[in-house]
Amino acid sequence: MSLLISFGDLSGIKAKTDNLPADPASQALTAGADQATAIETQTDKLAGAVPVTGSATEDWQTAEAEVVAIGAVGIRNKVHDLSLGISNLVGTVITVRLYKPVNGVERKVYEQPFNAAVDPPGLPVINGTWASHDVIRVTLQSNNAADNGKAVDYDYMLEAM
Repeated sequence: MSLLISFGDLSGIKAKTDNLPADPASQALTAGADQATAIETQTDKLAGAVPVTGSATEDWQTAEAEVVAIGAVGIRNKVHDLSLGISNLVGTVITVRLYKPVNGVERKVYEQPFNAAVDPPGLPVINGTWASHDVIRVTLQSNNAADNGKAVDYDYMLEAM
């Protein structure tokens, strides 16, 4: 087998390679300062925000009361985890509800009853990812007056979008 290249083909190859750097491996790939800042901003978000922990003390049996509000109006976030601690409660019907604006109107999007006597003391209310561009309100209500004035702990993780 022989390799024959015509003069025209050889001239075409030479024209394409004349503009290549003498040592392509030494050529640095560079981004402008604005591009580098934009890339850094996006990759920093992937680490997530600092975990948020706290507790709320309310009269849980008197009426449904807010445990925590997550997020802010117009700010896009992913909620990766929300856990509530009900170890201080004794009610047999502890109802957890989540509210979120849907087309500008706050709607109940989650409701589940738990029993403090038999369910685990830590409740994984959001165990996955919820996206939001507004506030997610988390409320709790108990069927036992002994739960009034008791602390309910919360812990959640956010990632900016």
